[in-house]
Amino acid sequence: MYLYKFRSLLVFTLLFSGSSFLNAQSSDAPTEDDYYQIITIPTPEDVLLEVGGLTTLPDGRIALCTRRGDVFLIENPNMYEGTLPRYTRFATGLHEPLGLTYRDNAFYTVQRGELTKLTDTNGDDRADRYETIYQWPLSGHYHEYSYGPKFLPDGNMMVTGNVAFGSQEWWRGESRVPWRGWTMRITPEGEMQPWATGMRSPCGLGIVDGEFFYTENQGDWMGSGGVWHITEGSFSGHPAGLAWAEKENSPIDLTEQEFYAQIDMRQVKQNGRYVKPENVADEEDPDFLYEASKAFPEVKLPAVWLPHGILGISNSEILVDESEGEFGPFSGQLLVGDQGQSKIMRVSLEKVKGEYQGVAFDFRSGFQSGVLRMTWGGNGSLYVGETNRGWGSAGTQNAGLERLVWTGETPFEMQTVRAEPDGFTIHFTHPVDRKSAEDLNTYGGRSFIYKYHAVYGSPTVNDESLAVAGVKVSEDGKSVRVKVDNLRQYYIHELIATGIKSAESGHKLLHPTGYYTLNNIPEGEKLPDSEWITTRSKSTTKPATKSRTQVAITTPDDPNASAVPVYADIEPLLVKNTCTACHQANERQVGPAFKEVAKRKYSNEKIVELIYNPQPQNWPDYTPMAPMPQVPKEEALQIAKWINSLDD
Repeated sequence: MYLYKFRSLLVFTLLFSGSSFLNAQSSDAPTEDDYYQIITIPTPEDVLLEVGGLTTLPDGRIALCTRRGDVFLIENPNMYEGTLPRYTRFATGLHEPLGLTYRDNAFYTVQRGELTKLTDTNGDDRADRYETIYQWPLSGHYHEYSYGPKFLPDGNMMVTGNVAFGSQEWWRGESRVPWRGWTMRITPEGEMQPWATGMRSPCGLGIVDGEFFYTENQGDWMGSGGVWHITEGSFSGHPAGLAWAEKENSPIDLTEQEFYAQIDMRQVKQNGRYVKPENVADEEDPDFLYEASKAFPEVKLPAVWLPHGILGISNSEILVDESEGEFGPFSGQLLVGDQGQSKIMRVSLEKVKGEYQGVAFDFRSGFQSGVLRMTWGGNGSLYVGETNRGWGSAGTQNAGLERLVWTGETPFEMQTVRAEPDGFTIHFTHPVDRKSAEDLNTYGGRSFIYKYHAVYGSPTVNDESLAVAGVKVSEDGKSVRVKVDNLRQYYIHELIATGIKSAESGHKLLHPTGYYTLNNIPEGEKLPDSEWITTRSKSTTKPATKSRTQVAITTPDDPNASAVPVYADIEPLLVKNTCTACHQANERQVGPAFKEVAKRKYSNEKIVELIYNPQPQNWPDYTPMAPMPQVPKEEALQIAKWINSLDD
């Protein structure tokens, strides 16, 4: 094997310094790093490790493919006894592979235009057979990425493909050649069956209890990212793939003509050219995906929405926690990566009336680059493959490989949330402090939904604060049933419990907010009024019933209108309006840092104008910003004041 030179040995100083992961005597509030520690794995100095696929071998090695076309085997990735990992180039010359798996002594990867099998026939850790399993057509458009494969229990493989974009309508996804925007099921012998369509950018694939799931990214027709459960013949929302619905082997009967007869494609020309559709503010009767599901039985709703700008902006790999407790208290749940925000979310699913739904939480942020792929290693640790090419990401690096290790300490978290006929039951990883748990001011949140339209993304609409009317704490203190008087089917329910404390440590929740997608309200008995605790504290502090998206806004009639908001006040507005999806205060992300914007000396009013009508030529080195007309003017002005306060 080739042992490359490495960029730095600093990691070994950190790794073997003997410092404790968690100081139990510290009075400071714990952080993510106290429970799940990120370790950067040294990489060859002559390789940019833009990870497109990642898998674990039976002998404990891991393997990865890079977007530049190589496959590497990595021996000793855990760096036992202070020794460096060893990299071997197993294969090369592939066309941007974006997936890798190992089965029956062979690797399988998806290149842009084919599913490929790589075999080492003589045991020298070099691929000497490159075999095409199945090819599909390409138009040559840059956005025609392909992903996979993932093996089903029956041995067949699932592969997905991105749509392209239009020539004049550069914003509109289109399927220029067969099976773009589709999921394909492919046998090991190379027989392909189109499986489902409605995908726009299906980067993350996963097999959960033998069933196929994928993650979608925000874009045209996709109000936000989410996790979809896909069955044969289903349609997940993006209409481009319907161009091939009438082909003989298509499992879908819904045609483009039938779809656009009921849902406006927003195609308008002015002066001979198409005009990019924008969000209609204060729209009286917008379309919603759940309404389309009633008109078209093929439509699949997301099992879980991942609110854009909060739980990622470019969702990626799905990985089931099968560690049986070796990775902490979340066994059986899904880990979902995100490229743009360089983090991992956590999703807990349940079935209600035969359909998947569930709750999503933040889990671990702070990776050095965009999280694209994940695989399990020894002792329950998680390997994370990273890249930011094609779309910026949080972090300091363009690519890399890192390892996430559970410290053995269990964080105080909402372990899961389950829907009830009259609200939700929140399960915790530690018993709760009963006094804080029985105070209604501890709980809050809102429900909201996204539009279903040809516009790129959607603001949250129909926002409504949750009417928390009662709680019941279990005898062991590890669950709390919360009565919510205004449950809304199909809506995302933001559940906030900022005031709740652990009975053991007194700490508050590490992540106090969950987002439950309520596709179905369960049937069953509601608790009688006599069993609910309905008391509220008389504290003068801000109650948790105020959503994180609701803050005091100054107005021109307010004597404090000229006051500059501080970050603690402005953060909820940045989150609500998805500013944090692309911007950070001091560091470049997808867009420029807010501090760099402040240096331009724009007036507050000019920043508001640029929020509504961005000028990409002002920032040519960044991805163009989409117009944000849905941001209320008073909120945009508050954001502008805060941005300008960053100018030293």
